[in-house]
Amino acid sequence: MDLGKFASSLIENRQVIALMGPTASGKSALSMALAQSSSVPIEIISVDSALIYQDMDIGTAKPSAIEQQQVRHHLVDILTPEQSYSAADFVSDVKTKVDEILQRGHLPILVGGTMMYFNALQRGLSVLPEANLEIRQKWLQVWEESPEKLHQKLQEVDPVAAQRIHPNDPQRLVRALEVYEVSGQPLTELQKAGVQPLTEFGLIKFALLPEDRHALHQQIEKRFLQMVKMGLLDEVRVLQEKYPLLHPDLPSIRCVGYRQAWAYLAGDYDRDTFIHKGIVATRQLAKRQITWLRKETNLTVLDPFKQTLTAQLHQVVAGVSV
Repeated sequence: MDLGKFASSLIENRQVIALMGPTASGKSALSMALAQSSSVPIEIISVDSALIYQDMDIGTAKPSAIEQQQVRHHLVDILTPEQSYSAADFVSDVKTKVDEILQRGHLPILVGGTMMYFNALQRGLSVLPEANLEIRQKWLQVWEESPEKLHQKLQEVDPVAAQRIHPNDPQRLVRALEVYEVSGQPLTELQKAGVQPLTEFGLIKFALLPEDRHALHQQIEKRFLQMVKMGLLDEVRVLQEKYPLLHPDLPSIRCVGYRQAWAYLAGDYDRDTFIHKGIVATRQLAKRQITWLRKETNLTVLDPFKQTLTAQLHQVVAGVSV
C-alpha cells in the first residue's frame, strides 16, 4: 500500500487531504501513518487552535519532537500563550503553507479538530472590524457581572446572533457586541457580505467519527489522566511564571484542560474536582466537534474503534484514488 502512487496526481491537481475528528480520536496517529506509508513526502498542517502556542505541550497532546523530526509540521508553536490568533489568520496562513508545500512537490495534509478553522477555510470569512480591546474589556466585565444582561443586550441589537450564541459563551457574545459597537452594524449582517469560498485548492475530507461514543469517552478520560500524570499542572505553573501577562480569559488558557488547571491552582476547587471538570470539558468539546462534523458534506467517515489503523489507511488510499 503506497499513498505516494496517488500523491503526484493530488499535487498536480492541487488537491489536499483533510483529516478531521473529535479530540482523542486518533488523528495524529493516522496522519503519521499516512506520511510513513507514502513514497512522496507529506507535510502536516495543524488545524488546532491550541497547538499554535509555545510551551503548551502536555495539555494539547502536541506531536513529540521525534514526530516533528520525522514529518514536517506547520502552524505548531507559532505564538506565545499571551498572543491571539484568529480564524482569518489561520485561513491566510494555511493558504500560504499549502502553496509552498505543493511547490516543493510534497503533499499537504490538514489535520485537526478545530472545526471553526475548517469551516472558515472552506466557506470563507466575512470582513469584520479588528478587535478593540477597550470595548472588549467593557463587555467582558458586564458578562462577569451578569451573563444574562449581556445576552439581553445582544438580543436588542442582533437577535439572530443572540439566538445562536449561548449566554455562557463570553468569547462569542463579547465579539458580537464589539463588532456592533465598532461598525454600527450587526454581526449577522456583516457575515452575509463578502464571503469568499475556498478556490485555491480542493479538499479530500476524511473524518474519524466513532459510532461508540462511550469508547471515545473512555479514551478521553484515559488521555486526560495521562496528561495529569505527565505534569499538566506543572506545565501551567511554568506558564504562569514565564508569561506574567497571562490571565484566564486569554484564548490559550481557555483551552480545555488549561482552564481547569488554572482554576485549581487558583484554589477554586480540589484536585479530584479539577480532574473531573477537565474530563467533562473534554467530552463536551468532543460533542461540539462531532456536531460540526455531522454537517460536513463530501466526507468519508472512518471509525477509529471499529477499524484498525491499517484498515483506516486502506480506506484513505481508496478514497484519494477515486
